[in-house]
Amino acid sequence: MNKTFHSQIMKMYETVRKNEELKLKNRKMEIKKALPQVIDIENEIKKLSVKLSLIAIKPMDNKDAAINSIKNKMIDLKMKKSELLVSNGYPMDYLSIIYKCDKCKDTGYIYTKKCDCYKRYLVRVGYENSDLKHLLDKHSFKNFDINYFSKDFYQGSLSPRANMERIYKSSIIYVEDFKNHDENLLFYGNPGTGKTFLSHCIAKDLIDAGHFVIYRTSDDLISNLKDAKFNNNTGLYESLVDCDLLIIDDLGTEQLSDFSKKELFNLLNTKLLKDKKMIISTNYALDELSSIYSERFTSRLFGNFTLKKFFGDDLRLKVARLKRR
Repeated sequence: MNKTFHSQIMKMYETVRKNEELKLKNRKMEIKKALPQVIDIENEIKKLSVKLSLIAIKPMDNKDAAINSIKNKMIDLKMKKSELLVSNGYPMDYLSIIYKCDKCKDTGYIYTKKCDCYKRYLVRVGYENSDLKHLLDKHSFKNFDINYFSKDFYQGSLSPRANMERIYKSSIIYVEDFKNHDENLLFYGNPGTGKTFLSHCIAKDLIDAGHFVIYRTSDDLISNLKDAKFNNNTGLYESLVDCDLLIIDDLGTEQLSDFSKKELFNLLNTKLLKDKKMIISTNYALDELSSIYSERFTSRLFGNFTLKKFFGDDLRLKVARLKRR
């Protein structure tokens, strides 16, 4: 898992703890004014607790009896404290800190093992860092509708629907077996045929499973690479390289320059060497990509990615027409 993600999650836990500590402090101030005798009892319990600790390490006769005597006094005081709170309309645990997660006490760990709640924070951070936070409510496999794709043959013996059914099924398998493969995907074909939507579906399921996914348009990616290069933003570059899945949307729409071509190649090559997975989508045909980018870039692209061709009518126009009706 990315170190930046872990750091963000630990800060979230710290914020939760500080907020609850502040709430407890305010509750104690309230009780101090309304029921000062309850605070007196708490202070007496603390003194007995210190005394108990000293007796436990101090050699003395009748140690067990002394320990039991103090414990019984503490139990009596705790019962008296609870009775005072409840009889005055307060919950019994009003002066106890309240944890969002009782298992790990809002630390994220149970001994050295990550708590179950850690994954929930990981998913939350994943959405915030993927740039897909708002889109993925609608763009998911459960909202994928194959009926938008035409059954008519399209420039050959395969219909857009039959083609999409194949790609859809392979995408489900790609997600389900994500930990066990090193497959990269290249989605290519004319605009509005489902490339971006399907990449969002894959991203959502992987983020929900706790994977580190980054989505960038090619133009935004070049901006990130410039930031990393010229502002020495090593953390950003490490995230782009080390994320479990980098999705680059609309390859070919970025402003082409010697810098963008060089840095795109370097990023692609570095991720391939580290077996870090990618999904790239583009509206260009393969021969058009070959004319835009260098041979060493396209040879890695075509040689290390599974090619998925999308075709058919522009679904965005089709959906817009249906909504107008």
